[in-house]
Amino acid sequence: MEPADRRLFCRLWGRLSRETVYRRFHAPVHALPEESVRRLVTVDHDLREAVVAVVGGEVVGVARYDRPVEDPSTAEIAVLVEDAWQGVGVGRQLLAEVTGLAARRGVRTLTATVQPDNGPVLGLLRRVLPGATLTPEADVYAVTSPLAAPEPLPTAPPRVPVLASATH
Repeated sequence: MEPADRRLFCRLWGRLSRETVYRRFHAPVHALPEESVRRLVTVDHDLREAVVAVVGGEVVGVARYDRPVEDPSTAEIAVLVEDAWQGVGVGRQLLAEVTGLAARRGVRTLTATVQPDNGPVLGLLRRVLPGATLTPEADVYAVTSPLAAPEPLPTAPPRVPVLASATH
């Protein structure tokens, strides 16, 4: 996501149900303040990252992570998917992509805050982050998940033994 995606993000916002907005922001939000929009669409591709799902030129979902300067090995994640695209794998793809980016940038612990009755998101987190733990806190679950370091890319192609061919 880039600042130029602001218009597309605002159009996505207009297609979200009150329930989806409440689930994502844990409060009834009728209109996003300009500062919130700016924060959501501005990423530095290091401490703040976001990936989007685009269908027909429209953003239908976004997943993001934010990590604090004081502990960049930890990142908070969040996912938002347009109602019409929920339950078909968009959230799973977005979450897998953003967690992969986080791992490649040194994140080793992911956190999230989820309402206890948000079964779809809890199920999504269990599928994508099977090592996640849920700790009840007031009226939410604090989700914490270890994130394994990605496998290093080989520096040279693997050597394959060459078999001598028999001559006829």
